[in-house]
Amino acid sequence: MNPLCGRCSKMVYPTEKVNCLDKYWHKGCFSCEVCKLTLNMKNYQGFDKKPYCSMHYPKSSFTSVIDTPENLRLKQQSMLNSQALYKEEFEKNKGKGFSVVADTPEMQRVRKTQDQISNIKYHEEFEKSRISSDAPPPVNASQDPQPQPQPAIPQTYSSQPDPVSVPSAAAVPPPSGGKRYRALYSYTAADADEVSLQEGDLIADVQQIDEGWMYGRIERTGQQGMLPANYVQPL
Repeated sequence: MNPLCGRCSKMVYPTEKVNCLDKYWHKGCFSCEVCKLTLNMKNYQGFDKKPYCSMHYPKSSFTSVIDTPENLRLKQQSMLNSQALYKEEFEKNKGKGFSVVADTPEMQRVRKTQDQISNIKYHEEFEKSRISSDAPPPVNASQDPQPQPQPAIPQTYSSQPDPVSVPSAAAVPPPSGGKRYRALYSYTAADADEVSLQEGDLIADVQQIDEGWMYGRIERTGQQGMLPANYVQPL
């Protein structure tokens, strides 16, 4: 008994029979399901036991992942790896005690204000220490020894005239141990404990305070105070 055609459901004779996709077809009925292009065994593509040309062959698109046991295992393994990585990063950063802060204009203003407050406190502490070091030590009245009476010295008279006293040379103050510097640039004092500079001024008795500030005396004005270290050079 001859089989029926898979498209027209009519009997297919052996001379015109095409056996494909588990069905029998007439040669003219073996065509694309969309454009009806006649196909053969070399150019057809089967989908759901139906012939298609290469242009209209359905393309599968997957929109979701099936939760198969293998996919569930991979998902669980990925979660474990993520937790292990997070714990490792947490242990590395543990105890460092720092956090990244965005350098916003507000943060820059706060940091500048804190620097100014620190600078003012530093100047106050420096002035207090300088004043305390210049003050004479207190005298304890209970330990002050009583003056002892001196014996009377008999006066002797000589007929020779007193020698003419020769005036001694004026006492010259000992040289200061500080260094001398010359001002490279002009500077206007910002605080009461600072001194102003003019380019070319000579600074004597210079003492280094820190990397950014010095203490010295301006020879032109006689003023003493703090001045920026990067505005002067040694002589």
